[in-house]
Amino acid sequence: MRLDRLASTLIVGFALALPAMTAAAGDVENGRNLVYTCMGCHGIENYKNAYPKYSVPKLGGQNAAYIVAALQEYAAGDRWHPTMRGFASSLSAEDRADLAAWFAAAAPPHAGEPLAGTLPEKAEACTACHGKNGKGTTPDYPNIGGQHADYLAQALNDYRLGKRKNPIMAPFAQQLTHDDINTIADYFSKQPGLREPKLE
Repeated sequence: MRLDRLASTLIVGFALALPAMTAAAGDVENGRNLVYTCMGCHGIENYKNAYPKYSVPKLGGQNAAYIVAALQEYAAGDRWHPTMRGFASSLSAEDRADLAAWFAAAAPPHAGEPLAGTLPEKAEACTACHGKNGKGTTPDYPNIGGQHADYLAQALNDYRLGKRKNPIMAPFAQQLTHDDINTIADYFSKQPGLREPKLE
């Protein structure tokens, strides 16, 4: 299937998955009380995962519903990362919602800022869910603008290899070459968006 046709297939697949991803609104202040463990990795600028070595993702300004879904996937083993799986498994549904609310509120939105560079052809299918600027087109899609390029590349490779299980991302990533992945990751990393959150 060509990438341009895949985009419409992904939208239909996401519509079917949407009810499972929808999360209740969390309590930002309680999230602040819970977030200290997270900040040991996600609050340090340019901090790297030990193995394989790649940047820990920026979560400041990430969509709350997406964070809840990601934590559920780690807990279920649908995403590979031993530390995150152990941590996510220890959280209640309320804890996940509260942490997600805090991270979502931890950076201002970047509405209306101009694009950095020209959208690569290989990234056109991504825009159905992530927009040209890397801002999720619904609250359930992750914001990827401003994310570390090596983290985005790692995530796409994990989907391609089945280390992350997702009915939308896996078939898309399996069609990409390493060069495609690096091109897409580089483009979205340069867009305004996510930041390392700060406790104030």
